[in-house]
Formats: sequence, C-alpha cells, structure tokens
Amino acid sequence: MCNDYEQHIAWAEYCRMMQSLALNVPSHQTELDLPQADDIRINDPGPVMRAAGDTIELVSMTFGFPPTGPKGGPVFNFRSEGRQFGGNKRCLVPASAFFEFTGTKYPKAKHRFALNGSPFMAIAGLWKEGAGNKPPTFTMLTTEPGPDVAPYHNRQVVALQPADWAAWIHLTKPEAELLRPLPRGSLAVETVRQGSQ
Repeated sequence: MCNDYEQHIAWAEYCRMMQSLALNVPSHQTELDLPQADDIRINDPGPVMRAAGDTIELVSMTFGFPPTGPKGGPVFNFRSEGRQFGGNKRCLVPASAFFEFTGTKYPKAKHRFALNGSPFMAIAGLWKEGAGNKPPTFTMLTTEPGPDVAPYHNRQVVALQPADWAAWIHLTKPEAELLRPLPRGSLAVETVRQGSQ
C-alpha cells in the first residue's frame, strides 16, 4: 500500500490551481505551509488540505492514525469501499506523486505515479485531532486498483481529479462516485529504482 509519497509543489502553482477551482486559500498562508519533500512516509509530518470556513487551509499533520491496539501499527491507509464518510473529518493530501513497491527482496523496485494533465494531485483522506499536545494525524483512503496501478499492486490510494476536490471536502457527491480508481492513462508511471534480483 502507499506508505510513501512526494511533495514538490510550487506555492504559485498551488495557488493557481486552487484559484482555477474557485477554492479560496487563507490570506495568511505562504509557501512555508507547503514544504517540499522527496519522501513523506508513515509518522512523518506532511501538509494536508482541509475545510476552514469558506477556505481550504493547509495544516501540517502526521501521516498515519495512531495504533488502535497495543500490537497494531499506525493506520496509514483506510479501505473506502462500502463506507460512508459524512460524519468524518475529510481532507486532501497534496502530492506531486505517490510510490508503490514491487519485489520480495530489499531494496524493492520503486514506482512513481503522477497525475497526467495536472501539476499535482490530491489524495482523498481523513484526519483526526491530535491527543494532548500531539499534532493532528491523517490517513489516505484506498480502493481497488485502476488499470494504471493493477500491474504493481492489488490496492491503490484514491487520487482525485481536481474537479472533485471540493466535492470530497464538502461531500457534495456520493462516496461511491468519488472514491474509485481513475480510468486507464490517468496516471503516468515511472520506475525510479530497480529492485534486487
């Protein structure tokens, strides 16, 4: 599953995209709210987009909900099929790409998936307030793999087309219409590291 993504989004590019979608950015936010990162992994901080009144704000959150039991690990991917999310705190995870890994020996082959025709993507997610003095946390929603991801993994994160970002944040469309794989050719795939043989 997706436990690694990159975030190389220029602030001006982010603002242009949000403006084109009629999504307001809070006036106090700057490029410091969208730090660049080659790899954001489980337990790392990452910027997340969430509703704040009539704007969509960027907030730094930790990747992965806390474990639910003493032997469990962080919940970084959350299955979306058959669920309703009206009572949840919904968010978008801005990413220039996400990664999947193949192979059985370390290092595994690393494959990069980027959204064709868009300067960056947003992955559907959920967020929770942090306990005590800990920051809020987020998880990415998953679905069955689309044709671009199926050769590499049996699940995939829900990468939303930009036209659906507001619909997910405000849940103005049914979950089943939003939380599904993209059609063939929507994702550009590149192998960025060959695995062990």
